[in-house]
Amino acid sequence: MQPRILILRAPGTNCDAETAYAFQRAGGDPRILHVGRVLESPQLLREFQVLCIPGGFSYGDDIGSGRILSAQLQSHLADAMQEFKAAGKLILGICNGFQALVKCGLLLEPDRTNGPPATLAWNLSGKFEARWVWLVVDGKKCVFLSGIQDMYIPVKHGEGRFVARDEAALAELKSGQQLALRYAPLDGAGDKHDIDRPLPYPDSPNGSQANVAGICDVTGRVFGLMPHPELHVDPTHHPRWTRGESGSDGLRLFQNAVRFFG
Repeated sequence: MQPRILILRAPGTNCDAETAYAFQRAGGDPRILHVGRVLESPQLLREFQVLCIPGGFSYGDDIGSGRILSAQLQSHLADAMQEFKAAGKLILGICNGFQALVKCGLLLEPDRTNGPPATLAWNLSGKFEARWVWLVVDGKKCVFLSGIQDMYIPVKHGEGRFVARDEAALAELKSGQQLALRYAPLDGAGDKHDIDRPLPYPDSPNGSQANVAGICDVTGRVFGLMPHPELHVDPTHHPRWTRGESGSDGLRLFQNAVRFFG
């Protein structure tokens, strides 16, 4: 039986169709719903096994990337989202969706005294970055990255720099294998690179601390990443496919989500 995937879109979301296509190619049964529908009927979440918040510019990112959408999730859907998570289901946030998951506290639970352990800030370059990057997987906790060692997929964001609250918070996330995805050198030498050593620009497109490109929660079932795996699920998506380079690196992430319920 195909797992049902809810692609949650909002005004300004622009990667919902591509994400649905990626899940469909992976063998899932995706459905795109506007956040307004789910706000009206939170019980709709019970019909799905995977919840994905795709990329784009929800609500125009007018007061910060993903901030308005995260406020809606936190204020009106917190109980339903926690129920979804507690049921052993999967949650994925891509780019803007990652920003929303971080800010609503579903991905990284805030400390009552010190606040959230990490956030996503403006790129150090001070501009929107759209380019292809190499990534390496760190640890085995994240369900979405099971069996994957590296990926070559694109990024397109202005606020993607991962910043931990302090060194202690960073160390705790690392020891818990929650720093699941890291940027790697563009020359493909990721296996020889110390993943904690800061990479130069543009190997790291945003200057993320510890080269973090994606993180998971303590269960490994909630995952957020800045790069866009849905934009490399077909060999012809590769920027140099006409020169003999291809692959479909992002597809494996969606296949892992579907297989989790197989």
